[in-house]
Amino acid sequence: MLKFLARLGLKSFSKRYGYDVGYMRYMLDASPAAFFKFAKLTALAGHNEAAPKDAVFAAKLVGAIAEDCGPCVQLVVNMSSEAGVAADQIEAVLKRDRAAMNADTALGFQFADAITRRTPCADEVRDAVCAHWGDAGVVDLALAVQVGRVYPMVKLALGFAKTCARVRIDDAPVDVVKEAA
Repeated sequence: MLKFLARLGLKSFSKRYGYDVGYMRYMLDASPAAFFKFAKLTALAGHNEAAPKDAVFAAKLVGAIAEDCGPCVQLVVNMSSEAGVAADQIEAVLKRDRAAMNADTALGFQFADAITRRTPCADEVRDAVCAHWGDAGVVDLALAVQVGRVYPMVKLALGFAKTCARVRIDDAPVDVVKEAA
């Protein structure tokens, strides 16, 4: 019965976001115990206690970009839009255009970028996040950037990251910039 409900949930998720959940169906079939443990990440990935949504979704996008070539990034773009993040802010993160980011997006982006690239300024950016949103804000962004990286890596490890896709915002293609210029 649980597997049946999980399949329905996956089908609904796939339809809602236009996302291929084949790797999750594979996991459900191969190891239901692992699938149900993995599914608990959803709650952790959705955690947001103190940081504003623009910062949290900027961090999620940076994490997805670090590990993926399109489908998972598109999923986070779609979730960001659904959460009410402005299209221009999503695009600014995808293009690494800090001048086009509002203050919250920029700080979320800087934090996630410093963490994913292990830059020397990581401590300074973490301190700035803490000054703005407290320790809970640091936790929010840490989980946003890192939990979001798990999904594309599991997908890759299971052999399902075979296709790249052009990322789109409101049906307009966007060139994603992975590395700093």
